[in-house]
Formats: sequence, structure tokens, C-alpha cells
Amino acid sequence: MQHRIVLATLNAKYIHASLGLRYLHTNMGRHGGTDLQACTVLREFTIHRAPQDIVDELIATLGPAHSGVVKVVGFGIYIWNVAPSTAVIALLKVQRPDVKVVLGGPEVSHELSGQAIAALAHYVITGWGDVSFPKLCRALVHGPQPLMKVIAGEQPPLGEIALPYAQYSDADLAHRVLYVEASRGCPFKCGFCLSALDKTAWSFGVDDFLTEMASLYRRGARTFKFVDRTFNLKIGDSVRILEFFLARLAAQPAQPLFVHFELVPDQLPERLKECIARFPAGVLQFEIGIQSLNPVVQQAISRRQDPAKTEANLRWLANHSQAHLHTDLIFGLPGESWESFGQGFDALWSWGPDEIQLGLLKRLRGTPLANKPPVGMVFDAEPPYTVLETDVLSPAQVQAFTRLARYWDLVANSGRFSNTLSLLLQAPSPFEAFGRFSHWLWQARARTSGLSPEDLVDALFDYLTGPGVVAQATARAALLADYVASGARANPRALFGYLPRYKQAAVAGKAGVESLAAESSTHTRRQHRHASQNQH
Repeated sequence: MQHRIVLATLNAKYIHASLGLRYLHTNMGRHGGTDLQACTVLREFTIHRAPQDIVDELIATLGPAHSGVVKVVGFGIYIWNVAPSTAVIALLKVQRPDVKVVLGGPEVSHELSGQAIAALAHYVITGWGDVSFPKLCRALVHGPQPLMKVIAGEQPPLGEIALPYAQYSDADLAHRVLYVEASRGCPFKCGFCLSALDKTAWSFGVDDFLTEMASLYRRGARTFKFVDRTFNLKIGDSVRILEFFLARLAAQPAQPLFVHFELVPDQLPERLKECIARFPAGVLQFEIGIQSLNPVVQQAISRRQDPAKTEANLRWLANHSQAHLHTDLIFGLPGESWESFGQGFDALWSWGPDEIQLGLLKRLRGTPLANKPPVGMVFDAEPPYTVLETDVLSPAQVQAFTRLARYWDLVANSGRFSNTLSLLLQAPSPFEAFGRFSHWLWQARARTSGLSPEDLVDALFDYLTGPGVVAQATARAALLADYVASGARANPRALFGYLPRYKQAAVAGKAGVESLAAESSTHTRRQHRHASQNQH
């Protein structure tokens, strides 16, 4: 009877393919032995699946218990899956006590004492697992048996880690987001981020990496999401990677392609700009972590960011490239008040990004902020450990922001209301204006989920023509343009009797749309970019 090793994790959604598990599977052969790789299988689930269903599949995969035959399940544990993973492991331990449970991942790499999931496990690997997990499995199968429950992950030179991209199946390529990385680590020391623990950033050999990307592309991969924390840190490699994708576009211009990178906002030299400017719309997406534009807050979290270069680069990207700009702000950072956050939001909005993702600060185990939280900062004890209050933010303000962020996703980041936003985000400032709408919408609907596009059209119309003091004809024209451009096919109350006439005008051409939506603004480009992105 053969040994059996199962690599498992609970992803947030099916479309997310675990890069970490594929690294472990690939390196099982290199660092554990080909015999162990042959009996290792990968099983991915989602956090929405019933724990007993997951256990049933794991047990079926493991096969029956046999004396002298080792059975191992290695779980990847993250902040988003620790609670359901705990439930799965508790059931597995009862139903198959012979199985060795091994944990790895950021959520179990720090502060293990008191963690229920760590108490359930036989072994925990902290930090990097590419080499340490195969070595642990080899010891469990061939001996000598490990003496310690907690094993510090070995961090080898990147050249000793086999690249995992052949592990992506044809089904992965066809239906899932493919995560790739040209480097690991980060040289910055932001107090809220686990990357602050890295000493620097390390690059995989760019030639070997691009060979793997070429293989993925030949197999049909067209969506590449880079997980590098600082893609544009080593400019020479960044340019080569961008030129790799430009060459594919030139050779197959009709083929769809979508590539996502995370950029450092204040480092954009001319030769990188030249490459970026050559990409057509709908191909590039840049995630740019601004987090805070308050210099006092930046200092409190040890974040180095040149404000003048950040603004200049964001404006250049918005005005001179066709990249989709996804920017991030974090609410609840030390010293950041509601007012100062709003000032940063207003400044960032004026620079022209396509999206502003509004995040709530989380306490990540092991980060400098978690190890020494500022006075007055309180976090939820349950995952995802969001901030509840700070010395300058009350619990009520944190709750109000949580609702605002949800409504911002539905209205602004959805790309459905680009014309209407220009009416909504009026004086005294964009952030305060949206905050007033958020407060009104919560009072009127008392929910942040289950709101359909039609619900939002009606709510926006009621608000704009009521507290917003916008003429009905103006509000309706903007909502008409947005609703039809979104491709929706229902009939909101606010647009009842207007949609047939509008559709006829739209068929007549662009002029028909503009005649009904005179509010056309620079934000119209955001709608077009969302449409292009959604095709991929």
C-alpha cells in the first residue's frame, strides 16, 4: 500500500488557484524525493464548502488506514480561511486519527500559543515551506521522526526552488486566475504588513522565469496575476517582463491578455514609462498601495513614500497610459482621523485612478504593528482581526466607514456609475459628499448587501433629487447613460418609461448617448476600462 500526501487549502473563491500548494508539490520531488512526489496530490476547496464535505473528499483521497503506511495532509492557512480550516481539521482528527496534520502559511507562522488550529496539528512549519515541507514528509516516511512540533521554515536561495508553473492544469488555465511571481520579499518596513519582516527582495532568475511564462502562454494562459510585492523595484527585470508581454501582443494582437502588477508608487523611471505607454487598453492593471497620504501617519508606520513623485507618477499613468489603476487606502492606521483620511482620499481621487480600494486595517500576526500596537488601538479577536477603534477613531466611525467602503465598491469601483459619480461627488469634497450619501443610504435601506444595480439606480436617483439637490432631468440622464452602458436589462423605477427611448438613441450612435448624458466627464474613461477588464 502506497503512502499518501495531500496538499490542501481553502481558497476564498474557486477562481483563485493556490500558488503555494503548487510550489510544495513541485519541490516535493527536488527536496523530498521522487517517490514522495509520486504519492503527493493536490486538493483545493473553497471556504464556502461544508467542512464535512471537505473531510469526506480528503478521506477518499487518502484511502483507508493501514499499519506502517504514512498519511499526511498539509494545509495552507491564511487569515481568510483559518476559521473554516479549523473546523475541517477538527473533524478530520476525529474521523481519521491516523493522519498526520501539517500546517503552514502566514496565519500560523507567528503567535502560535493559544491558536486552536495549531493545537490540533501534529506539525507547524513557520515561514517558507518550499524545502521544509518536503523534508518533513521525508522524515515522516523514512525517518528519523521529527522531534519538534514547530519547525522554522528553511529559506534557501531562490535558485534552489523549482518553479511550479507546470502544475497549473489545462482547467486552471481555462477557468482560473494564474498567480505568478518574479520575486519574493520586500525592502520596505511598513508596520502593518508581514513583508516588513523581510530583509530585502529576492528575484528569481529572469531568464528561467520568462521561459516558464512562455510555456504558460503557449498552453493558452492569458491572465497573469503577479504577486510580487514590489514589481518595479528592479527596473531591468520589470522592463524585460513587460517586453515579453508586448511581444506576445504584437505576434497575436487579436488574442486577449490581462496582466496585473503591484507597483511602488514613487518609482517610475522613463524607460519603464516607455514600456507601459505601449500597451493597449484592457491589458495592464496596476495595483498601487498608497495606504495613507498623511506624513505623520506614514512616519508612524515606517512607510517611506515620496509624496511629490507619487502624485506625479499617478497623474502620468492616468493621463498617458491605458493601464487600469487600482489604488489602495487603509482606514484605521495609527494617527489617521476621519478628517485626515478624507483629505488623502480627495487628493488621490483628483489624480485620476480607476479604482480606490478602501480597506480597513487588520492586525496581521507577526507584524510590527501587532507586536507593539499603539495606545488606544483595539482589534477584533476573531479573523480577519479588523480594527475596532483607535485613539482618534470611535467604534461608530469605524462602523460608518465599513458601510461607506461597501457602498463605494458597489457604486464607484463597480464601474457602473461613472457619469453619476460626477454628480454625486460634489462639494464640499468627494469623500465628505460620498460619506453623506453613505449615511443616507444606510438610513434608507439598512443593509450593505443584496442591493441590485436597479436598487442602486433608484437609491441614487432619490438621493440626488432629494438631499443632493440635483434636477431630476440631470440625474435621470446620467443614470440612463450609466445603466444602459452597463448592459443591464431590467427596468428601475427611476428610469421607468425612459429606457426604450434611450435604447433607440443609443443605437443611433454616440451622439444619442451624449444628448441624454450631458454630464460626460473624465470619469467616463473608467467605465470603458472596466468593460475591457471584464472581458478578460
